Amino acid sequence: MTPAHIAPPLLLLASNVFMTLAWYGHLKFPHRALWLVIVVSWGIALIEYCLAVPANRIGHRVYSAAELKTMQEVLTLTVFAVFSVTYLKEPLTLNHAFGFGFIALGAFFVFRGPF
Repeated sequence: MTPAHIAPPLLLLASNVFMTLAWYGHLKFPHRALWLVIVVSWGIALIEYCLAVPANRIGHRVYSAAELKTMQEVLTLTVFAVFSVTYLKEPLTLNHAFGFGFIALGAFFVFRGPF
């Protein structure tokens, strides 16, 4: 394993934490002005972007674009699931588990390689 194999998942994980916070963190503050949460969210999303772009640039040395996108989506759902339960205090249901499971199955086929 090279840094080009390891850095992208770590950077994408970190970027997803910021992305999730930017997109959904404001839901706990419904009384705040919309323009204010948009500005704050853009600031947080800038950090996310500064992590995601290098992750994809470095990762494309060893992963295909489809593999990078799949990695991004699996990490997005994982981070969101934790965020939803811990920060928003919203439960995950069996329907969520099945849906996430099917997405994980799709990720398996993307990384499995050609048939």
